[in-house]
Amino acid sequence: MLKFLLPQKHAPRWMVTVVDLGVSLLGLYIAALLRFEFRIPPSEWEVWKSFVPVFLTARLAAFLLFSTSAGIIRHTGLEDVRRIALCTSAVTLVFASANLIAAKLGNGLYWIPFSILGIEWILTTATMVSSRWVVKWLYVQNKRHPGIQSQIAIYGAGEAGLLAKEAIDRELGESGMKLIAFIDDDRNKIGKKIEGVDILSPNQAEMLFADGRVDQMILSIQNLDKEQRRSMVDMALQHGVRPLDVPPVDRWINGSLSFGQIRELNIEDLLGREPIQMNSKPIHDDMNGKRIVVTGAAGSIGSELVRQLLTYKPEVLLAIDQAETPMHDLLLELRNLGVESLVDLQIGDVRDAKQIEDTLVSFKPDVVFHAAAYKHVPMMEKQPWQAFDTNAMGSRNVLKAAEASGCPRFVFISTDKAVNPTSVMGATKRLAELLVLQSAAQSDTQCVITRFGNVLGSNGSVIPLFKQQIETGGPLTVTDKEVTRYFMTIPEAVSLVLEAATMGRQDDVFVFDMGQSIKILDLAKKMIALAGMEEGKDIEVAITGLRPGEKMHEELLSHRESLLPTHHKKIMRANTPPTLTDKNLEQILALANAKGSHAKTLTLLHSLIPEYQVNQVP
Repeated sequence: MLKFLLPQKHAPRWMVTVVDLGVSLLGLYIAALLRFEFRIPPSEWEVWKSFVPVFLTARLAAFLLFSTSAGIIRHTGLEDVRRIALCTSAVTLVFASANLIAAKLGNGLYWIPFSILGIEWILTTATMVSSRWVVKWLYVQNKRHPGIQSQIAIYGAGEAGLLAKEAIDRELGESGMKLIAFIDDDRNKIGKKIEGVDILSPNQAEMLFADGRVDQMILSIQNLDKEQRRSMVDMALQHGVRPLDVPPVDRWINGSLSFGQIRELNIEDLLGREPIQMNSKPIHDDMNGKRIVVTGAAGSIGSELVRQLLTYKPEVLLAIDQAETPMHDLLLELRNLGVESLVDLQIGDVRDAKQIEDTLVSFKPDVVFHAAAYKHVPMMEKQPWQAFDTNAMGSRNVLKAAEASGCPRFVFISTDKAVNPTSVMGATKRLAELLVLQSAAQSDTQCVITRFGNVLGSNGSVIPLFKQQIETGGPLTVTDKEVTRYFMTIPEAVSLVLEAATMGRQDDVFVFDMGQSIKILDLAKKMIALAGMEEGKDIEVAITGLRPGEKMHEELLSHRESLLPTHHKKIMRANTPPTLTDKNLEQILALANAKGSHAKTLTLLHSLIPEYQVNQVP
């Protein structure tokens, strides 16, 4: 019935203004009736002939000045109430002042009794506000979905939580949600209500979850502590409640939260740790105005290096990668950011020693960040020569090119898979480390090595794989029930690379604190729950067995190394002595010149890296 009575279009401003003027006039008349006990003296009517036109003119001017008709009535909020209260109060104060002036300059009589002004203010303000809330309530009732709705709770009973509630109410027809509780840790709020909705403690909320009375939980608190977030999400997922997230305030549309912006929680939001506080001034002082080279610039780490380095305003940045399409994507991104002029993007291959040397000698860099590498373990197990040629010889080519150009500093980005390697990929990255250390001992170029584990969301990593498998209905493939990995966000890893680059001396190897390792099986189960599915019912998890070259647990330090602290608690210096001899270097160069032998590559890797133990997979 309501949908036939309520207009679908917004009421024009002039109509709202006319109605408000009528409300004001009616409020004035009722105030007079109350003041004179429903018998208005004839003498008062004479005064009103001159007062009413002035009163309506003042009200109209105030309505226009305070834009009381600007808000959409069906979306009335606290800001609209504030504007109405200020508008009516301003006019009442003007007439109260006029009363005092008239009494002082005239015969001591007031123009209009103060009691009438006060009663009119109360009636007009209350009617204007309540009429808008009634219309809003009618629209909300009209948009309610028939039958069962999605029952939700909002974590956070502050301003952000209230804005989330307003977004849901505003678009109730699209959301199909019904708010049944707020959740908050503040003892001063627990047990109270917001707009008729109870505020519960987390313990009370868990009982609500366990009873199956909540389908979804919105995390509305901005800058919520990571551990607190994980705790609430784990509790929700344990009881089959799907967590949703409110984006940061700076991403709201025109400063207002829309229901469409309330999104599903990403697994990255839970794995990321508390943001590492970096001292950007030393990095800025070190990189500002410099000529910088980044190889592998289109990859996950390389592209983030480009983004972060540009914030420090280098003179120019040379970005090199062999992948044309990702490089074009990076070009478009930089163009949109308006920094294209600071970057020279070149298609280049680190395996081409002459091309890399000619490029760097011509460019004359101050710093070279070498991120180019083959990184997929299963692929490299089948192609040892390609891994050797790119990861080991490619790194040496870039280092030698940097030396030939007179570059003062070379930063090599390694991996935890280079520690006690069990894969070809890890062994070739370890050999690259040894080549850098061997060259650093006799080079004028300062060489710095950084080593860290998996980064969240990088190309080919497990999280994008699981997302794809969930979208296609599964199963999610886990190699072993006990396999664990370290995780770090891409921006965090790159920030630490830049920090390490500024503190490095000759032949330094820096290891990053990766936090706690995570079971991949637990990760898979949590991603299934976040997707609103149930393992074993909606989607399966398949244990496939460790792949060739894959480790059960990653390591950041070999048995030959020891750790030393630095001024940054998240960065440690590994005491890593160089082990390559001149004879070893001859063997490496001979293999490089022979080209293409997988068998000879494996033989050389085993002879040069004694800790390289092949992971035998049945």
